[in-house]
Amino acid sequence: MHQQHGYRTDRGGSRATLVRHHWYRPVAVALTLTLGVAACQRGEEASGARAADQGGVPAGPVAAVESLASTAARTAVAVTVYKSPSCGCCAAWVDHMKEAGFAVTTVDQEDVTPIKAQYGVADSLASCHTAIVDAGDGARYVVEGHVPAADVRRLLRERPQVVGLAAPGMPVGSPGMEMPGTTPDRYDVVSFGRDGATRVFASH
Repeated sequence: MHQQHGYRTDRGGSRATLVRHHWYRPVAVALTLTLGVAACQRGEEASGARAADQGGVPAGPVAAVESLASTAARTAVAVTVYKSPSCGCCAAWVDHMKEAGFAVTTVDQEDVTPIKAQYGVADSLASCHTAIVDAGDGARYVVEGHVPAADVRRLLRERPQVVGLAAPGMPVGSPGMEMPGTTPDRYDVVSFGRDGATRVFASH
């Protein structure tokens, strides 16, 4: 029996089996790892190229999180809320809006009446706080009082020709005015125009 080129052959030449020389295993493992890394690199390059062609971000956990954060930053609507620094229900409405995805900035001042007059909020529509919502393209809406975030979203989606929305007074059960153990009020959110005309926008 003799060995040649990694094979062991009997003298009759009837059988040949692979000899596991000491050099064979590490070379084979190294070759496998090299091919595997090359395949992964080609796959990543192809994935990145596809994402680039589609105007997207290459796939991956970090890229996905960064993409979601970027999308959220682009879609968050800016809201400025004028309120009394001591008003707890106003702060609760701010939290409600933040939880709904709005980017809220608060301006605390003891007397909000001048803000209401500046933005055309009539006394009959007044509540405890006044918010200015950025509608894009230089447009903005006034949101007076405890208007639900869903109504504000609808306002931005439909974009009616109005000054804004109001939930007159402080209805119990409206966002920020929840009182456990107390029956919620039925109330209307109304839209209002520059001419003072109002119309029911949503009923709750």
